[in-house]
Amino acid sequence: MSFLIKKITPPKVSLSLNLSKSTYFLGENIEGELIVSSNEDFDADEVRCEFKCDESMKVQKRIYDPALKREVLRDVWETATLYSVKPCLSGPMHISKGFTGKFPFSINIPITMKPTYKGVDRRVTWSIKGVVAVKGRLDAVSDTVEVQVAQPAAAPVVKEREIIVREVVMVPCKYCGTLMSQTETVCPHCGAKRTG
Repeated sequence: MSFLIKKITPPKVSLSLNLSKSTYFLGENIEGELIVSSNEDFDADEVRCEFKCDESMKVQKRIYDPALKREVLRDVWETATLYSVKPCLSGPMHISKGFTGKFPFSINIPITMKPTYKGVDRRVTWSIKGVVAVKGRLDAVSDTVEVQVAQPAAAPVVKEREIIVREVVMVPCKYCGTLMSQTETVCPHCGAKRTG
C-alpha cells in the first residue's frame, strides 16, 4: 500500500526588506517596509517582522574527542538571544497570484540593550527578517538583514551651579537706623562712619 506524501513547501512569494537607513542608535526606531510579491493564491495567517539581538561568546568546554578517546578543552561559541520582538504588520488575508504589497513598520530599539559589537571572543548582532505565516505550510521568509545599532552620543553633562549660603549679621546705623552688614565700615544710606 503506497501513501501519497505531499511535500510541505512555503508559498511561492518573494519578500524583501527596505530599511530607511543603514545605521540606527539605541532608543531609536528602526523603520522601513516589507515588500511582498506573490506567484500563487493562498491564505496568509499573518505578515510580520522578526527583529532580534543575539550575543555570542567564545567559551572553553570539555568535549569528548573519539580519536583521542578522552575529553579535551575546545573553544566553542555559545549564543543567547537578548531581545526579540515579532510585530504583526497584517492579520489574516487572502493573497492572490500577482499581488504586490508594501507593509511599513516602525520598531523601537530599547535604549537599555547593547550596541552591535564584533570582537575576537564576543559578538552582539541585530537582525531583522520578514515573514508571511501560512497555516499547515512552511512560512515564507525573507533574507535576514543584519542591522548596525550604535551607542548614542552621550549628552553633555551640565553641572548645576553651587549656591553658597552665608549668614550675614545686620546692624543698625547709629545715626539713621538703616540696617547694614556688620562688615560695612560706612552706612550705605547716610554715609556716616560706623562706630563699634
